[in-house]
Amino acid sequence: MNIQIFGTKKCNDTKKAERFFKERGINYQFVDMKEKGMSKGELTSVAQANGGIENMLDPNAKDKDTLALIKYIADDDKLEKILENQQVIKTPVVRNGKQSTLGYQPDVWKKWE
Repeated sequence: MNIQIFGTKKCNDTKKAERFFKERGINYQFVDMKEKGMSKGELTSVAQANGGIENMLDPNAKDKDTLALIKYIADDDKLEKILENQQVIKTPVVRNGKQSTLGYQPDVWKKWE
């Protein structure tokens, strides 16, 4: 298993995801989205695994202006806008190769073991 957890240090669901893998002795790489974020390839891969870019958006994100803008711009521009403003993505984003989840989903992660 090659687990990557994309999130922020302040996000409670991200902390719970880290604890889930720690308790099972599964190594993971934490990527702080405030410092680094996802590459275009990673974002595209996660979007495909989770049913599209719209499913990745966090309706409770603080940046309401960006969320509103993303809904109304062309699909080609959405990816670029999200790359620039990754704080609108639901966290944690947990990746295991081509598989990925959005938010805290231990039931899915158990199937990966």
